[in-house]
Amino acid sequence: MSVVDTPTGASFENHPRRPINSRPDRTTMSPISILRRHRVAALLGAALIISPVVVSFAQNTVNAGLSTVAATTQTPVAGVTAPSGSFAPIVATTKPAVVTVTTVTKGQPDGTGGGSPFDSSSPFDQYFQQFFGDQGIPMPKTPPQQSPRQEALGSGFIVGSDGTIVTNNHVVDGATSIKVTLDDGTELPAKLVGHDAKHDLAVLKVKASKPLPTVRWGDSSKLNTGDQVLAIGNPFGIGTTVTAGIVSARGRDLHSGPFDDFIQIDAPINHGNSGGPLVDIHGDVVGINTAIYSPNGGSVGVGFAIPSDQAQKVVAKLMKGGNIEYGYLGVQIQPVTQDVASAIGLDHPAGALVAQVTDGSPAAKAGIEVGDVITGFGGQEIKDPKDLSRAVADVSPGAKETINVWRKGKALQISADVGRNTEDTQTASTGEGGKPSAGPGLGVPSLGLGLTDITPDIRQELNLSDTQRGAVVERVNPDKAASAAGLQPGDIIVGVDQTPVKNASQANQAIAEAAKSGKKSVLLLVDRGDAQIFVAVPFAAG
Repeated sequence: MSVVDTPTGASFENHPRRPINSRPDRTTMSPISILRRHRVAALLGAALIISPVVVSFAQNTVNAGLSTVAATTQTPVAGVTAPSGSFAPIVATTKPAVVTVTTVTKGQPDGTGGGSPFDSSSPFDQYFQQFFGDQGIPMPKTPPQQSPRQEALGSGFIVGSDGTIVTNNHVVDGATSIKVTLDDGTELPAKLVGHDAKHDLAVLKVKASKPLPTVRWGDSSKLNTGDQVLAIGNPFGIGTTVTAGIVSARGRDLHSGPFDDFIQIDAPINHGNSGGPLVDIHGDVVGINTAIYSPNGGSVGVGFAIPSDQAQKVVAKLMKGGNIEYGYLGVQIQPVTQDVASAIGLDHPAGALVAQVTDGSPAAKAGIEVGDVITGFGGQEIKDPKDLSRAVADVSPGAKETINVWRKGKALQISADVGRNTEDTQTASTGEGGKPSAGPGLGVPSLGLGLTDITPDIRQELNLSDTQRGAVVERVNPDKAASAAGLQPGDIIVGVDQTPVKNASQANQAIAEAAKSGKKSVLLLVDRGDAQIFVAVPFAAG
């Protein structure tokens, strides 16, 4: 169960987390540590994942000598310069706190660790990658009878001199043992203190003989597109590496979880950079390098980092141990478009439109209704569904919060007791009692809709409950506004402009009244499969 549920097929992200790549970067290895591999082998392995053309180039380079190979592994970022002419002072203060995280997990019976993520037919799984080891340094396969293990490589950074380390959850997910290598080469066993898959963050702890160097948290909210940043980590296991770039964009949603709010950067990050810090020109951590967009397996200058403002709150909770309990409201929500805003009388499109309320949920008990637009929660402005997801998630279960709601042209305040989010999914009940009052075939020409009542045959064909009421969309004119808005045959209209309708006649009448009132669009509440969504259809386009 997500913190704030959303209808199926919606373009916003409140569904349970789907990893960018469900497989971590693991390569079946001998007991010899990745970090002790010969540097030439590491560099060659890095080149092998890019393309056959680059493989040939890398092989020629290796033949020419190690120094030549090392010189070609980093591509300078054109136009990026430090304010003082060098990033060296920043690196000197931050690099000692960056660590390499090596994990061991149980492998697949054939010793390969499963299929390649590049075998996936999904463009998302194919191009967005988080943890890259198993496409990195090639190692011999372990015979099936030897109970293979996999060793994975990532990065992290020290936030507490007592040995508290932050990394990505996907770096340590499923690990049977974790080892941390400090910047000076010291290897220490690490304990997993806490982890959270939804935010993809984890906290480790090591015991050292002396206080460890640390980095400071920065303020990611002050980052602007174009600001200079440095990415630090251990790509391909070749050793701690620093790359420079700029913030390319803010607020990127990779469809990987309910709290996506990534910083996009062009500083090169590669296999093994996962969990490493993104630092600003003051040397403060403003992000955690997590993913890349890559059509060829290597860096193409499109990387993503978790903002520090989001990460710092989660890390503070994880440092207390275990997993995080998220707040739960129990509503399905969708964005407020300009057409929706016009239909419900909002001055501008903002907030989270409630499409469904789960029975017995905190939202239902508080009096939240379908059609409400949540514009504020706990004193925070809600600009879109993502804002509401994050706001509810940050609240401890049992807390009482004030919710600002726009309902039928009026602003209201509602008090709600936030519940505890679980993985159990509850479905809201829908439908109104009463018998159909009109025959089939009634049309709404201005929108391009053909509506009909729910007959016994339709009820059986669409597998509807005995209590389902509404107007069935029988046909949609592909050249009219309803089609452009996304309505489909088989949809069931159960509400028009936040008023329930039981049949086609009521739906037609309500739509006609909305048109006569001078509204630019009409807001339809639609049942589609197991989801309930709002669809705003503009009259002007009809």
